[in-house]
Amino acid sequence: MKVIISAAGTGGHINPGIAIANKIKEHEPDSEIVFFGTTRGLENDLVPRAGYTLKTIEAYGIQPKPSFSNLKNIIKTMNSRKIVKEFIEEFKPDIVIGTGGYICGPVFAAANAKKIPTFLHESNAYPGRAVKLFAKKAEKVFVGFEEAKDKLSNIKNVVVTGTPTKIKKLDISVERKNKILQEFKLDTNKPIVLVFGGSQGAQKINEAVIEIIKKSMNKDYQIIWATGPKQYDVIKEQLNDCNIDIENVENAKIMPYIYNMEELINICDLNVCRSGAMTITEIAIVEKPAIFIPLPSTGANRQENNARVLEKLGAAKVILNADLNSEILNKYIVEIIYDRENLVKMGKNANKIAMQDVEEKIYQEIKKCI
Repeated sequence: MKVIISAAGTGGHINPGIAIANKIKEHEPDSEIVFFGTTRGLENDLVPRAGYTLKTIEAYGIQPKPSFSNLKNIIKTMNSRKIVKEFIEEFKPDIVIGTGGYICGPVFAAANAKKIPTFLHESNAYPGRAVKLFAKKAEKVFVGFEEAKDKLSNIKNVVVTGTPTKIKKLDISVERKNKILQEFKLDTNKPIVLVFGGSQGAQKINEAVIEIIKKSMNKDYQIIWATGPKQYDVIKEQLNDCNIDIENVENAKIMPYIYNMEELINICDLNVCRSGAMTITEIAIVEKPAIFIPLPSTGANRQENNARVLEKLGAAKVILNADLNSEILNKYIVEIIYDRENLVKMGKNANKIAMQDVEEKIYQEIKKCI
């Protein structure tokens, strides 16, 4: 099978695309799979790291307020359709798959013009513009939440599959867990809070966590914290100003990005994070409680909608971005982290939305159509 996958920007778009690609390769090892992205997003790291070819084009999201720069970006995005059409003529793909986001614009416009079968995946509980725009012409629209299907009620070809992810629930031995913590210079007996703000980091979360560390609020719990690659050096300087060495913080391990997320999310006791669809899916799979700080949006509050799904199940607490500070965050952490019975209960509740064999379902649906 020859496949084009459009996935760009954040891990929430890119990782589902990689998970689908891996499943196709598992069934059909001779498949040729090419990703389309931009030069700006994490796809430039994650896609080659996963072993796939990445083609880059200029594509941008449409901003709600009209401006000259917005007009220029629209023209650049439209012009990229020609580049994709030329590649389609050369590559001759059997299908095109999109995982949402602005990159789908030129890729799907070109695929529709060349009459290539298309498939979409929407991870969020509230579908994005690209999915809504191209859903009617797609062979199938795969969604991560039942709520998303309800919001695409005018589309007949929607299938609730869950969201593809590389993260699985692991049975990590005590020896392995202790080794990881020792490598991080952490105590094997204190509870662990895993903090991350998505693949790019989250400044508001980082501001709250750095204050927790500066004020030594985390004396009785430990933090494993991914700051995001662009914010790591800023945080390092801020800690230096307080005579704190980022490599030797008491009760904390700080890093730019987590590459072994599967292990760390399995050994942690509590997550503090944004509530992108990928994060929601991973937390549900590994049966972990969370404190969600949804990324605010001027449009649809997709992350808040995602977070409220787990909050209603008793699996998470939600702090709105505008309300977040170190005192409130620490208060929520302390209320949850020491109640072992409740931690397990919240994790079990999260698992109620976890779907099994997601990638296999998607693969089989694709094969039915082609």
